[in-house]
Amino acid sequence: RRGLKENRNLSLADNPQKAGVFYWTSGRKKKIYGPRRDETIKYMLSAFVFNSDSACWLVCFCSIRRDFYKILGVSKSASIKDIKKAYRKLALQLHPDRNPDDPNAQDKFADLGAAYEVLSDEEKRKQYDAYGEEGLKEGHHGSHGDIFSSFFGDFGFMFGGNRQQQDRNIPRGNDIVLDLEVTLEEVYSGNFVESSPVRVELWSGVPSSPQPFSSYVHFFLTTKVVRNKPVAKEAPGKRKCNCRQEMRTTQLGPGRFQMTQEVVCDECPNIKLVNEERTLEVEIEQGVRDEMEYPFIGEGEPHIDGEPGDLRFRIKVLKHPLFERRGDDLYTNVTITLVEALVGFEMYITHLDGHKVHIVRDKITRPGARIWKKGEGLPNFDNNNIRGSLIVTFDVDFPKDQLSDQQKDGIRQLLKQAPSQKVYNGLQGY
Repeated sequence: RRGLKENRNLSLADNPQKAGVFYWTSGRKKKIYGPRRDETIKYMLSAFVFNSDSACWLVCFCSIRRDFYKILGVSKSASIKDIKKAYRKLALQLHPDRNPDDPNAQDKFADLGAAYEVLSDEEKRKQYDAYGEEGLKEGHHGSHGDIFSSFFGDFGFMFGGNRQQQDRNIPRGNDIVLDLEVTLEEVYSGNFVESSPVRVELWSGVPSSPQPFSSYVHFFLTTKVVRNKPVAKEAPGKRKCNCRQEMRTTQLGPGRFQMTQEVVCDECPNIKLVNEERTLEVEIEQGVRDEMEYPFIGEGEPHIDGEPGDLRFRIKVLKHPLFERRGDDLYTNVTITLVEALVGFEMYITHLDGHKVHIVRDKITRPGARIWKKGEGLPNFDNNNIRGSLIVTFDVDFPKDQLSDQQKDGIRQLLKQAPSQKVYNGLQGY
């Protein structure tokens, strides 16, 4: 049956095992692609049948209902904060640059972006919960070529080349890595850092431009990130001037000419990259570690003829005047008087979030002594229910004035200690 084309809607919910992509050769049917257990085939979009001298093929494009909650690994009652946190972690794990050997890396990452785009928007999330993905009227839909490539993988060479090979040939802007300074208080409690746009000069995006894109990025304190991104937009219709189309004649050889259209404007430079203000929100998660990166896909250096690079914020935890971080533990020093060291003391330490840590000592405290307050350290990044310890080191402030002979005799009678000198290696401590 040469040249047969069928358009039909098939309900496969009753028997999803029959769904898939097959081909027939030598009178036998073989299965090329079938849904995974966590996928649900909803309907068949179209079927194309064609044959050659050696085989007859049937190619089916299927629409797979994606479970956005399962893709992000969150429950349907998850908050926006939980969704953002899940996306940040998975974006680092599933980024195609970190999975060059995974042929499905691009598709997994695209599914992750689609899931986040829908579930992070309240209106889109309501429509998705009520009607599913098909209920979303607006949004990006992959072409048949994209679906075919995701189904067939390396079989794509039979129909015009491998998609991943094509992606490698697409020009891409540079990635930008920026240091984002955060306080230890933000690491302890978590915070949302919002960016604010700033007005900058128009950047043409030409690779030979003397001023790089990263020079447009500035910081204000630790809570404001000033950001402005040039994005690719066609000049005609985007400006207030009257751009027009003109025919251009090019001589290809003796008696051979070629006519092409080009955009001409007497008022604007016809630059394809224009400034677009964006507000970026960086979630400082509890227990975030120094040098960790938060990616913003497609927010990096633009390319005038290709795709933009990525923007990554690299965490830099600022030094704190009272506490020092070592892993999930917090260290601090306390100076006490000689009297407190001998008879004991009671005190409170104000923690990073303002709560008081109660410390009681009813025995002698030597210089360099330490106490551990379990559960008073930083939250663990992977599991916020686990916290480190607060380790307090004590130093004794000895009197600076000289004691009188009467005071010395009183101390000797009180302590009743015989003179005893100790020689030891000071590097080993007491």
